[in-house]
Amino acid sequence: MATKYVLVSGGVISGIGKGVIASSLGVLLKSIGLKVTAIKIDPYLNSDAGLLGPLEHGECFVLDDGGEVDLDLGNYERYLNITLTKDNNITLGKMFQHVLDRERKGDYLGKTVQIVPHLTDFIQDWIQRVAQIPVDSTYERPDVCIIELGGTVGDIESAPLIEALRCLRRRVGEKNFLHCHVSLVPVINSEQKTKPTQAAIRDVRSVGLSPDIIACRCSEPLKQPTTDKIAMYCQVDPAQVIAVHDVPSTYHVPLLLESQGLIPILKSVLHLDNLPDASLIKSGAQTWKIWKNLTATQDRAFDTVKICLVGKYTALQDAYLSVRKSLEHASMRCARKLEITWLDSSDLEPETETTSPAAYHKAWGSLCTSSGIIVPGGFGQRGTEGMVAAAKWAREKDVPYLGICLGMQIAVIEFCRNVCGIQAAQSEEFVADADDKVVIYMPEISKTTLGASLRLGLKKTIFQENSSFSKLRQLYETKAPSVNGLPADSDPTNTTATADGEPTFKPSPGQPPIISERHRHRYEVNATYIQKMASHGLDFIGKDESGERMEILELRDHPWFVGVQYHPEYLSRVLRPSMPYLGFVAAAAGCLDEIMGGEKCGMVNGA
Repeated sequence: MATKYVLVSGGVISGIGKGVIASSLGVLLKSIGLKVTAIKIDPYLNSDAGLLGPLEHGECFVLDDGGEVDLDLGNYERYLNITLTKDNNITLGKMFQHVLDRERKGDYLGKTVQIVPHLTDFIQDWIQRVAQIPVDSTYERPDVCIIELGGTVGDIESAPLIEALRCLRRRVGEKNFLHCHVSLVPVINSEQKTKPTQAAIRDVRSVGLSPDIIACRCSEPLKQPTTDKIAMYCQVDPAQVIAVHDVPSTYHVPLLLESQGLIPILKSVLHLDNLPDASLIKSGAQTWKIWKNLTATQDRAFDTVKICLVGKYTALQDAYLSVRKSLEHASMRCARKLEITWLDSSDLEPETETTSPAAYHKAWGSLCTSSGIIVPGGFGQRGTEGMVAAAKWAREKDVPYLGICLGMQIAVIEFCRNVCGIQAAQSEEFVADADDKVVIYMPEISKTTLGASLRLGLKKTIFQENSSFSKLRQLYETKAPSVNGLPADSDPTNTTATADGEPTFKPSPGQPPIISERHRHRYEVNATYIQKMASHGLDFIGKDESGERMEILELRDHPWFVGVQYHPEYLSRVLRPSMPYLGFVAAAAGCLDEIMGGEKCGMVNGA
C-alpha cells in the first residue's frame, strides 16, 4: 500500500486545537490496524524550538535523539505511542538553512535558487523521506503520515509551506491524500456563527487546497442547521462537517470523532480497501477498547487528588503541557480526578508578602492544602527562593514532592541549607560567585552558544547499590496496575523500546538496574557535596554511566520525596504513565502501596 498523507491545517485563529485533532485522527487510523507517523510544520524562522520562550510558545519538547521540537510532537507521541525524531519537526527556518547550505556546496549547479521549485521541492522530499521512518515497535514503514501545519492558512510566512503541500497532493495522488481543515464556529448571543468558517474555507481554496473534512471547533455541539449551512456554503456533504465541541478531556476527542462516522470517511477518501493483516486489525481494536475503558474510568472517578504545581511560567499552562499530561495519565491510572493549582513560585517569597499580601497568603494557602507538590523544570533565578520554600514545606510536613530537573536542584539547595547547615548553598545558575555552589555548570556545555548546547536526549541512569529501599526503583521494576481489568502492558502498540532498541527499564542479572530517560539541562549537582548530604540522610540512588553525575535523589522515611535530573514527562503515555509521576500522584492520593503492589487504586462504580 502506498503511503497515505493526512494534512491538518487551521483557519480563523491559532491555538484552535489542530494538534489534538491531528493526534485523534491518528488514534482512529491506528484503531483499524494502520501504522501511523506524524510531522509538525511550523512557519517560523527558528531552526528548532530550543530557544523559544515558554511563555510565548509553550513548552519545548525533547525527543530521544535530543531534538528540541514543538510541543505538538509530544501530543503525537503520547496519543499514538510512537517515538519520533527531530526530522519530524519542520520549521521554515530549517528548510531555508538546508537549501542555502546546498546552494553553497554547489548542489544546484549555478541555477537561480528560488522558493518555487527549489524550496518547495525540498520540503516535499523531506516529508516523503521522514514518512518512511519506522516509529513504533513493528520497525516497519508507516502506512499513514499525519502532517500538521502550524499557524493559520493565509499567514504570509506560511505561503511557501502551503505551496509545497499543494504540490505534495499532486505528487502523491488524490487517492493518497486527505485534507482536514480546522475552523472556529463562535457562539454569539446563543447563535452559532458560520461566517468565519465560510471565509476560512474560501482562503484555503484560494491557495489551491480543497478540504475533504471540515472540523468545526465550538464551545457547544453543532446544531443540525449549522452543519447544513456550512456544508452548503462550503460545497461539501454534511457528513464531511465534523463537530468538535468542548469535552471534559482531550482524550475524549477520538471518541467524539469516531461517533460521527469519521472512520468510514477516512477509508473512503484514502482508499483504504486493503487493510493490514488480521493481527494488526485485532491489535488496533484492542487498543481502541483500552482507550475507551480508560476514558470511561476518568469520567466515573469521584475522588480528587489535589496537586500544587510550583513554577516560573504558570501564566501559560502550555509551558508545562507534558507535565500536566503526565499528571493526568497518572491520575487516570489511580482512578482519581486531577485538580491542579498553578502557583507562581514568586508568590511564595517574602518580598511578595510586602508588595502583594493577598497573593502571598493565597499562594501559601494553596500550597498548604495540597496533597502533593511538584516543582518542574525552568531556567533563571526568578522565583527560585519560592521553590526552595515549597520544597522545605514538603520535606518537613511529609507532603509528597516531585522535583523535575530544576526541581531536583532546588531540593538539593533546600536540604543543604536547612539540614546540612550550609547556609550559603546556591546554584551557579543563580549566583555565579557563590561560596557554596551545590549546583554547578556542566564542564562540557558551551557558555557562548545557547542553541542545542544542553545535555539533550535519551541518557542512561544506573540505580546504585544502596537503592533497594527506593519506592521509585520498585515502581520501575514492578509492572503498572491494570486498567479496568485489562493489563496496562496489553497495548499491542506499546513501544517500550527506545531509539537504540533498548528497553526503558533494563534489569541485568547481578547488575544494578538501568533506565533510559530524556534529559534537557546544563547544570548538575556538585559531586563535592554528595557525601555530606548522604551523611544527613539524602540518598542519590541513581547516577549516570560514569557514576559522577547525579540523576535521582530520594529521601528515606518520607511518603514520597523524589527528585530526578531527567524529564520523565517526555516518555509518559496515555496507556503507560511515567513511573516518577505515577508514584508521586499515588502517594498524594494515598494509594501508593496498592500501585506498588500492582493493583489499581480504589473502586469505580463497583468495578
